[in-house]
Amino acid sequence: MTANAISPGSKTTIEFDDRIVRLFMIAAIFWGAVGMLVGVLIAAQLNFWPLNFDTQWLTFGRLRPLHTNAVIFALVGNMMFAGIYYSTQRLVKARLASDFLSNLHFWGWQAIIAAAAITLPAGLTRSKEYAELIWPINIAVVIIWVVFAVNFFWTLARRNEKSLYVAIWFYIATILTVAMLYIVNHLSIPTSITHSYPIFAGVQDGLVQWWYGHNAVAFFLTTPILGIMYYFIPKAAERPVYSYKLSVIHFWSLVFIYIWAGPHHLLNTALPNWLQMLGMTFSLMLWAPSWGGMLNGLLTLRGAWHKLRTDPVLKFMAAAVTFYGMSTFEGPLLSIKSVNALGHYTDWIIGHVHAGALGWNGFMAAGMFYYLVPRLWNKPLYSTALANLHFWIGTVGILLYVGAMWTSGITQGLMLNATTEGGTVLAYPNFLETLNTIRPAMLFRVLGGGLYLAGWFIMVYNFARTLKGAKAVNGTMEVFVEKNPATASDTRLGVRGTLLSPPFLFTALGMILAFAWMFGGNTLSLAGLFGTILCAIIAVVHYETRHRSWGAWYDKLLVNCAPFTVLVFLAVAIGGLIQIVPAYVMNKAENVEDRIQVVYSPLQLAGRDIYVREGCYLCHSQMIRTLVPDVMRYGRNGAADDYSRLGESIYDYPYQWGSKRTGPDLAHVGGKYNHMWHFKHMFDPRSVSSGDADPNNIWAGSNMPRYPWLYKQATDIAALESKIKVQRTLGVPFPPMTAEDIKASADAEAAQIVADLKAQGGIIEPDKEIVALIAYLQQLGKSRPVAK
Repeated sequence: MTANAISPGSKTTIEFDDRIVRLFMIAAIFWGAVGMLVGVLIAAQLNFWPLNFDTQWLTFGRLRPLHTNAVIFALVGNMMFAGIYYSTQRLVKARLASDFLSNLHFWGWQAIIAAAAITLPAGLTRSKEYAELIWPINIAVVIIWVVFAVNFFWTLARRNEKSLYVAIWFYIATILTVAMLYIVNHLSIPTSITHSYPIFAGVQDGLVQWWYGHNAVAFFLTTPILGIMYYFIPKAAERPVYSYKLSVIHFWSLVFIYIWAGPHHLLNTALPNWLQMLGMTFSLMLWAPSWGGMLNGLLTLRGAWHKLRTDPVLKFMAAAVTFYGMSTFEGPLLSIKSVNALGHYTDWIIGHVHAGALGWNGFMAAGMFYYLVPRLWNKPLYSTALANLHFWIGTVGILLYVGAMWTSGITQGLMLNATTEGGTVLAYPNFLETLNTIRPAMLFRVLGGGLYLAGWFIMVYNFARTLKGAKAVNGTMEVFVEKNPATASDTRLGVRGTLLSPPFLFTALGMILAFAWMFGGNTLSLAGLFGTILCAIIAVVHYETRHRSWGAWYDKLLVNCAPFTVLVFLAVAIGGLIQIVPAYVMNKAENVEDRIQVVYSPLQLAGRDIYVREGCYLCHSQMIRTLVPDVMRYGRNGAADDYSRLGESIYDYPYQWGSKRTGPDLAHVGGKYNHMWHFKHMFDPRSVSSGDADPNNIWAGSNMPRYPWLYKQATDIAALESKIKVQRTLGVPFPPMTAEDIKASADAEAAQIVADLKAQGGIIEPDKEIVALIAYLQQLGKSRPVAK
């Protein structure tokens, strides 16, 4: 057959698998309501500590991971799968490849969510944000994700539309990158069926966690939703995408740059400065592609702006894209070191995250649902007025929430960093002063979240009335199907056509020269700088003179799914390798600065796992930043250089640097208070931490819950043998210990703590969990000097 011959074939009508779309959409709506209900509850708990109900399954520390996982993986995850499956079938003009895989994907994902809803309140957690699930569930996530990937790429292989539309690009990037991120960040060694330790510790763990955490936002909450945006906005507006060229630039620059930005979550910490600067630089670069995508989405509405007055779909989506632009402006802003010093560990970050989650993800989900429901059930929406009411209540809720968190966060940052007398004395030495000041703002957060939830329930009611008496229908499309499909020789790309093309060669050369500029010595760095500039100039000139050949090459690339997928993987993998590999090599005992962590005793290790189980890391950091107010507030004995060192968490599996301070930092809390203080504090925090407030006033003083079960439950000493064995495998220098040695060590340390408590008026049995937790807290910050 010649290149110009037409393959024999025939027209046929395809019936799409929209049943799976309906299932994922209904699941997203249900789990979204659950996640938001939990969110409103935990927001209220921060104002009214009795709402923890003195019940271990209902405390903030256990419910907050449930909230984040429900919103990310249950709401956005199900919504994403619904949108991808709906749009992909229509973009490639083919039914999903396998009904069995689609069903396995749906029911497997719901089983994972249900397992998370059980295990997280039970305290079974890895304590890494957005990665808390225990190892058996993580394996299930990987298996179901592979099922999703196989179904998706199999469908692409059977496509009747050969060229890949822009939305498909974002879906491919999502599938590849999430798999890479999830697997690497969840690498761990089990100690039991419900517990494991990650293979990374300290600064390694922090870097890998935020390489994952930041890019989970990028490639789970952003890229698939951008793909959905590129499909649904043009469909709803009945307008073509504003700029195809801008979508190409948007896609490739976003997937390449985003992966580098994770270190901006660890600014002013023990993370090496070159990694901090790398994260900040690439975060600032994100402004361009993010706003390019936002503008491409909004300008697609040109000529259709009048529809926003009457069409709730466009109303929600236009607002969502606007919130995306706001969030992606604020993110790079917060990555600037001086701004980060103010905003990090405060409610400002919470406001930033929720502007994206509620405004971008939530509103895109609602807009997509309002688009799909009439089409999937072949019935008009019950009430456009209710949809508009949902929009305005939701918008007011977002603005209240975000505005309150901005106010709270900036106030908290200013107060905690404020000094007097020439910077030698803290202006607000008691942490509770800041907490009591921001309580009104935290209450407005509850109100804003409640309004947003009310809007969601209005949507549920609207859909319930729409579906009453309706019959589900599947979409159909008439397509031309080749009997003997073959790729014409002039559209094949292959390895040579991919790797020897000018776009690839200029990109690869430019990256090599840029790396020489960023990481080389003085001479090499200077040569790399000039080489990068020269390479960019030549590439631009070449494009301007040969742009048709560049365009033809990219058109071929879009017909060849495999080379396209490989290039996407290379674009996202390079940034991770350059950050993680040096950090892995660096985080060794021989490379620490001037002090190294003292290894935990068996009882202290048991106490640390209790600390993790209760979610204490969600309110308390263990990282004194290299900022004067931080050192003055949390350092020991007024030492001017008592900030946290890399070596002080070198044996922490997992790391506990934290990302939010609802309470003070605990990095050097060991020895600051006696055993009795901790004993009282865990039973009733307000008995020792009320400040100047009435300890019976629930509107003042500490908002920390009580932990009465710690005084009743026995420490699991038997589990320590396998835990210490795994820690030794990971490189922690525990001495060889038998089960008897471990028990004897734990018993002796517990007996000493109990004796000290008794002398101070506290009575407790030595096998209780509170004793192990006190042992751990008293060890925090203990290190030994290292001679250099």
